Amino acid sequence: MLCFPNCKINIGLYVTGRRAAGYHDIETIFYPVSIAHASVNADMRLHDVLEAVPVSSAAISAKEDASAIRLHTSGLAVAGNDDDNLVVKAVHLLKKRFPSIITGLDIYLSKNIPMGAGLGGGSADGAFMLRLLNDYFQLKLSKTELAGLALQLGSDCPFFIYNTPQFASGRGEQMTNVNLDLSAYSIQVICPHVHVATAKAFSLITPHKAAYDLRKLEDLPVEIWKDTISNDFEMPVFKQHPVLAEIKQQLYAQGAIYAAMSGSGSAIYGLFSKGNKAEIKVGIGFDGFFLE
Repeated sequence: MLCFPNCKINIGLYVTGRRAAGYHDIETIFYPVSIAHASVNADMRLHDVLEAVPVSSAAISAKEDASAIRLHTSGLAVAGNDDDNLVVKAVHLLKKRFPSIITGLDIYLSKNIPMGAGLGGGSADGAFMLRLLNDYFQLKLSKTELAGLALQLGSDCPFFIYNTPQFASGRGEQMTNVNLDLSAYSIQVICPHVHVATAKAFSLITPHKAAYDLRKLEDLPVEIWKDTISNDFEMPVFKQHPVLAEIKQQLYAQGAIYAAMSGSGSAIYGLFSKGNKAEIKVGIGFDGFFLE
């Protein structure tokens, strides 16, 4: 069975509190960047490709058994051990609950969504794995049940179970549906080859009350977002990586209606009138994506 995990962007992002164990309270809008939200064409590089295939007994090596979970990756390099990958962790969550139904699987993951860019690609992969197995094995788990499992994988993983615009608070796991549709705009995403450490970015912020109630965003015209909402990470991260501020400025200079950094970076996106985009020129490498 095959699926295409998509990424997300943050529209507004406020850090409102600090918790124990390094966690923070936030308020943001998660918005899915997917085929469903592109009225003409979607850039498939903003989607990963995920497939699960039952392990054939003939394919099991002498050191493995029929219950083996094997991850095969391609595309962008995936750091870390397979057992730490959210896709594998998602399988084991369901396998523990349904041991007689879910046995051996070959998992094929083609990575296209840049990692460490604030786009949630890894979280999407884990959540989509839960959704895929729920459908394939007809486990009949509700979205609420799947979201509960996804939360065990990461704070923003439950969002990808619903995969619709959501106002998120708490660690990002408390969500309320938002009636927000950006399909009338083109979305351009620029992913500079810059690594922004999330923990470091949080350490540079003093939590404060949200400057705007993002639950009201659906009633706020996109044309005035620029002067109304913001991402708390931009100021400290832009000081460390001025090229990110330069990219945002170029998006605005070439007609973006709204531009912002997603998450703690380093991806910068712009909303344009349909069919328009910017020609970005900076002194570092980057990957560019465009949804018309």
